[in-house]
Amino acid sequence: MEEITWSDFEKVELRVGTIIEVNDFPEARKPACKLKVDFGEFGIKTSSAQITKLYAADNLLGTQIVGVVNFPKKQIGKFMSEFLVTGFADENGNIVLTTVNQKVPNGSKMI
Repeated sequence: MEEITWSDFEKVELRVGTIIEVNDFPEARKPACKLKVDFGEFGIKTSSAQITKLYAADNLLGTQIVGVVNFPKKQIGKFMSEFLVTGFADENGNIVLTTVNQKVPNGSKMI
């Protein structure tokens, strides 16, 4: 594992946002959904996530997740991803979203 400096870590903008919209993404190569997330002062951003095995759209609304908001935008087919959704693979390879267990202001930075 490569070590990084504190300065390297400080460059990563890990921010909390609230999911405000979830849509199907049938054009994706692997099952995925499109998320619209409110990051407070950083605005409303969109991304896609391969989380359909563990999460239903109705259950995601209002969930606060952690995203990297300072990556360059990425074109995924006809869809533009504006942030990186973070998560961890479970024992079956399904993605478990990185969330907070108590509500914090949208846009809060991981410290």
